[in-house]
Amino acid sequence: MNREELQKHIYYSDKYYDDEYEYRHVVLPKEMTKLVPKTHLMSEAEWRGLGVQQSKGWVHYMIHEPEPHILLFKRPITTPPSKYDENNFAPMESTKNKVMQNCC
Repeated sequence: MNREELQKHIYYSDKYYDDEYEYRHVVLPKEMTKLVPKTHLMSEAEWRGLGVQQSKGWVHYMIHEPEPHILLFKRPITTPPSKYDENNFAPMESTKNKVMQNCC
């Protein structure tokens, strides 16, 4: 598959929250793993260059070494708390565990 075809298979999670940030993970097709830097977190220009499409303000904040094709993003909460989906608002540790169990 060429890069354009691979980009059509990028998976974007729903957002999930803690008290300070909203989070999401993006799962790249495994064929794109070789394009993900191993030495540093990506800048917005780098992840957009891979074909990741999301609104401004998201920061690639962690490398999930066992599965480098899963990109973890966060940004300060932009949605007022009254609009949170109760299922997506949880303490971060339990949310991370839930995400890693359900994402792949």
